[in-house]
Amino acid sequence: MNTSASILSIAKSTIELESKAIAHLSALLTEDFANSVELIYNSKGRVIITGIGKSAIIANKIVATLNSTGTPAIFMHAADAIHGDLGLILEDDVVICISKSGNTPEIKVLVPLIKNAKNKMIAITGNKDSFLGQQADYILNAYVEQEACPNNLAPTTSTTAQLVMGDALAVSLLELRGFSSKDFAKYHPGGALGKRLYLRVNDLSSQNLKPQVTLDASLKEVIVEITEKMLGVTAVVEDGNILGIITDGDLRRMLSKSNDISGLKAKNIMSKNPRCIEEDAMAVDAKELMEEFGISQLLVKQNGKYAGVVHLHDLIKEGII
Repeated sequence: MNTSASILSIAKSTIELESKAIAHLSALLTEDFANSVELIYNSKGRVIITGIGKSAIIANKIVATLNSTGTPAIFMHAADAIHGDLGLILEDDVVICISKSGNTPEIKVLVPLIKNAKNKMIAITGNKDSFLGQQADYILNAYVEQEACPNNLAPTTSTTAQLVMGDALAVSLLELRGFSSKDFAKYHPGGALGKRLYLRVNDLSSQNLKPQVTLDASLKEVIVEITEKMLGVTAVVEDGNILGIITDGDLRRMLSKSNDISGLKAKNIMSKNPRCIEEDAMAVDAKELMEEFGISQLLVKQNGKYAGVVHLHDLIKEGII
């Protein structure tokens, strides 16, 4: 077997092994999962997620997912917890402890301290009969038959199972809360995902100049307006109403077809019934219109009147494209 084929075989085997383990998780779900979700949903406190080693890394990811979907969560490293960080846990907080074996030394020290504080504890573990499993109020069984590691040592399949269990928790809580796209945007205001959900056309067009000419504007006036406003386009407007549009492309096509351009006016060059969009429309809607019609600019309306231009470059700049 050549090297490339050998590598692909290993990769496929890893993916297949892990996918089977993940598929088996659904069969391990019990009422403890539903009770855990309801506990967190009804809690007045936060979710504190702890673990050690690779489980601590998974805990961090689950914390991030919960925070971004409306469930306040904090990561607490199991080793740091027994050296002072237990102060993170407040009275109404729910603690999730992640450990494949459920029997690591740090877990055995930490769990009784959590129990003494009367906080409810959820275990995500691959060994429900472990110390952690026996002490937890609820168990989320993340058992896997074997790791993808050929020596069955490096946490691979087991950490994937922990992550999926955390995702299942987060999505269940999201659904219970009725967490909407608007809520998602509120928690992701700086990212491209959030911008797709909250950024409106006016947020972009208001930053641009507002090119416009009248029907009887001369060819020179049209060229000057397009050049000065730097959007590659001008609207043809009368009493605030959009009558047409002239783009750089329209000018080039006109010049290639006309021998005498001295008497040309905007009304002779413009394209009628241009594509427009309302200023309160979502920026992502502008993107979809541009893609559908293969154009780079849209004229913007406010209450039916001309309000400006949104350009493809505006969408690219904001990460919408």
